[in-house]
Amino acid sequence: MTIQPSEPSPRPAPSDGLRASHDDREAVVEQLRDAAAEGRIDLDELDSRLEQALKSRTHAELAVLTADLPRPDSPGDRPPLVLKGGVYGASLGPGRWEVPGRVIAHGGMGGAKIDFTRAECRLTEITVEAYGETAGVTVVIPDGWAADTSGTDPGIGGLRDKTTPDRLPGTPLIRLTGSGGMAGVTIRHPNRRERRKLDGNPTRG
Repeated sequence: MTIQPSEPSPRPAPSDGLRASHDDREAVVEQLRDAAAEGRIDLDELDSRLEQALKSRTHAELAVLTADLPRPDSPGDRPPLVLKGGVYGASLGPGRWEVPGRVIAHGGMGGAKIDFTRAECRLTEITVEAYGETAGVTVVIPDGWAADTSGTDPGIGGLRDKTTPDRLPGTPLIRLTGSGGMAGVTIRHPNRRERRKLDGNPTRG
């Protein structure tokens, strides 16, 4: 199995006038608390900034509070994960792994499988580039997650989308791109065997 980082792609920053969500405010609160723990701001300034963060309505108001602090590492800023099936095949998951904004999978001759069922994800959207090649790529997403496969070229092997359109609030959207190649690409929810494993080991990583 070969998993390697690739070059990050630029991500557009949100408009400063965009309304901030509860999660946006909580992220700034966490960043401010980390800064205080590192000695970058004192406790009085922490209290003042926390109060302003909780009252902030836009991204611009939140940005002012952290403008003089180091930018925290975000999963969306990390280099993509590259999974190469090679001759013997490769898999990512179902153990715990942190999801970046982009995952690239090449089926190769042995096939590739990406399993998101126990992944740690703090993103609202994830791009998965899947290239079926000779052996195919399988993508497994939890119930409640949804997929947009409109950007995928089915190729000779085809695209099999077995997911449901019902997306639960707060769950990610998988944007599937790439090509089916010779063997095709499949995206689905867990099958019966995978569900039994999940039910039997709900917290095992």
